[in-house]
Amino acid sequence: MTILGVVGVFLAIVAIIYWTTKNLNVMVAAPLASLIVALTNQMPILETMLGKEQSYMTGLAGFLINNFAIFMLGSILAKYMEASGATQTIANSILRVVGKESPYKVLLAIALIASLLTYGGVSLFVVIFTLLPLSRPLFKELNINWELFPIPVFLGVSTLTMSSLPGTPSIHNAVPTKVLGTTLTAAPLLSLVSSLILVVFGLTYMWFALKKSMARNEGYTERDEEIVSTDNANLPNLVLASLPMLSLVATIFIFQKTPYILVVGLTVAILVSDLLFRKNLVNQQTLLNEGTTASVLPAFATSSTVAFGTVLAMSSGFLLIQDWIGQISGSPLISLSVSAALIGGIIGSSSGAVGIAASNFLPAYLDSVSIPRSCTG
Repeated sequence: MTILGVVGVFLAIVAIIYWTTKNLNVMVAAPLASLIVALTNQMPILETMLGKEQSYMTGLAGFLINNFAIFMLGSILAKYMEASGATQTIANSILRVVGKESPYKVLLAIALIASLLTYGGVSLFVVIFTLLPLSRPLFKELNINWELFPIPVFLGVSTLTMSSLPGTPSIHNAVPTKVLGTTLTAAPLLSLVSSLILVVFGLTYMWFALKKSMARNEGYTERDEEIVSTDNANLPNLVLASLPMLSLVATIFIFQKTPYILVVGLTVAILVSDLLFRKNLVNQQTLLNEGTTASVLPAFATSSTVAFGTVLAMSSGFLLIQDWIGQISGSPLISLSVSAALIGGIIGSSSGAVGIAASNFLPAYLDSVSIPRSCTG
């Protein structure tokens, strides 16, 4: 039955990908896919889905407990920035610099802003909530298909500043240092080369996707719930418009050792927005309600994928796959890379994959190549 469990793991992964691409909400697709894992791995259904120890619900609840405040405050800040006209001011300033002739330059500017924020230590979730209202007027002005928005954002937050650029403060760069005994800036040459590869590939793909979209005459479309009206005559100047974001980054840098610093930083940024833009924020109660409501769906959707990964990691099929990965022949570097990539795909979490690889694969790799841990990059 162990082979059936392995088949069930891959079947569940294919199922959740297929269902979500067919517009089935991930909050429905994730528990259904988890049931596939439980049934094919002969796991007790009720305990696997609803148990109080390790289960689908504990995985979902654990992520929500740790991150919902970030989702909520980030969404509220985005509403404040959008309703005050601050994002419109920043967008207009970006357009003056990059011009309106090249939509590609706008996508490039968004990717650059995302990279700078995450390299500065700002959470991926916060950056996304920040760039959403900032990017809408840019896409609307240049008539760019809104479905392209994830490309520059994730190029900025999920590639070189997440994993390869020397000194990046991401958890993906920090976790291996505890096992290897290295610093965040270890192996700088290799890091720079890999970062260059990521940038070249990302920019090329972004250019290709934009050209393909323009060839199909795809333009910007706006949903009613996304429209936030602002008085262009009373837009704040660029300095004031930038202060909430600057206060967020400054708070994170200055008080980086403070517990729950992202929550503190977002709260500070919201208060700064309130003080600076109060005359433009006609109904703050509505903004608070809308921001909080808008955060629920993405928070639960993300938590659902984490919960699915929790069930996968509990299955006997996953344990067998993990054992097979550890026995991949060839260069230890190749097997280590493949191991981390496969684990990440199976559990649906890059940080979880790094943690598993660091604790389970790195010690054996170091022993096999006989390299002192303090010298490893």
